[in-house]
Amino acid sequence: MQADRASTRPPHWSRPTTLLYARPGIVVTTERFTAGRSSYAVADLTHLRTGRGPHDRLAARVVTCVAVGAGTVGVLLGFTGGLERLTAGAYLALGVVCLLPVLLVLLGDRWRPPPHELYGHCHGTELLLFSSDDREQFEQVVDALHQAREQHRYPDADDPSTSAGYFRPVR
Repeated sequence: MQADRASTRPPHWSRPTTLLYARPGIVVTTERFTAGRSSYAVADLTHLRTGRGPHDRLAARVVTCVAVGAGTVGVLLGFTGGLERLTAGAYLALGVVCLLPVLLVLLGDRWRPPPHELYGHCHGTELLLFSSDDREQFEQVVDALHQAREQHRYPDADDPSTSAGYFRPVR
């Protein structure tokens, strides 16, 4: 048995855990960040950054197929000499076909946008901490996690005895 009981008593600066954000499957407190089945201590999370995830696979495949098809038609017309015999309307149609992949990319990102992703380091390993299609929810979770990190960084900021006045050693 230890004489000072340091392992059984909480530190003198500990505060009650404050709930900052809670939705089904997502909980952010001043001590823990939980998303789905993964849970991390806020103190262990470093190098937080946000980004966008990959584009929708189906949309990427459609754009690739249309671009390859338009390129193939252009190359075949060039090799067969068909470009010289085309009318102005045919050139216009060929231009629209070549712009079709760009339009599909824009429409695909509008209908199925890439997810917002939150990455961070935990014990030296970079992890995907959270991902969401809903921008508002994502921003709320990121703000709550930044607030938790700020509160965790300064654990005695709410204690008026340590934050007011000058430091005076106990004699």
